[in-house]
Amino acid sequence: MQPTHAEVARTLAAGHLPATAHIACRPGPLPVRHVTDAHGRVLLLSPRDGAVTAALSPAPGTDDTALVLDISDVPPVAGAPSLGRVWVSGWATLLAGDEARQAALDYADSDPASDLLDVGTTQVIHRMDVAEVRYERHGVLVEVDPDEFAEAEPDPLRAIEFDLITDLADHHVEEMAGYVRRQLGPAARPGDEPRVVRLDRYGFLVRLGARLARLSFPRPVADRHDLAHLLHPVLCGRCAHRDEAA
Repeated sequence: MQPTHAEVARTLAAGHLPATAHIACRPGPLPVRHVTDAHGRVLLLSPRDGAVTAALSPAPGTDDTALVLDISDVPPVAGAPSLGRVWVSGWATLLAGDEARQAALDYADSDPASDLLDVGTTQVIHRMDVAEVRYERHGVLVEVDPDEFAEAEPDPLRAIEFDLITDLADHHVEEMAGYVRRQLGPAARPGDEPRVVRLDRYGFLVRLGARLARLSFPRPVADRHDLAHLLHPVLCGRCAHRDEAA
């Protein structure tokens, strides 16, 4: 099992990666702070008197502004492949009153930034209604349906992927190497030193020298606790030996 294009696009746009905005009829691009809410709409947080807010000021007679968000993956560790790049296009509208307060709460679900408390005074929130999503990886460009993008769930492990991989590298190298060799069987070459370089809800990617191998979980995991439960037999040597004996 692997994530769909819509799931990867939602993961990249979730808000943990840097983004730049190309705003219609404005110089740029401009760096922006953003998250994607539970409905797949992008929320932009910016200073009231800042360059982003000024650039998003609608033209006379309109109440929204067209823009494109450009977001590229940043691999968590050296030797890890990139998940690619996503462009999210749509129209941004400045929120006020109850809508702005609710948007701040929605924003805090993904990023509890302290300056969300200043929304309505020194900070503003724009909501971007998504019209088009394009996802690119290895030179292949895919159009993602906006409804599928909205319905997809971002990967629950992406924000903590670096911490998880670092923990495996610091404390469980031998256990993971043994597990990978058992799973790969004859495909594991002598001298290979398996190293986990990516993790997602469906499995993990292992680097073996110049090669990469993907190993899938028996089921998608829900969160860090669920992942720990699923990997416990792998990381607990005695459990692994007992299971093999059985």
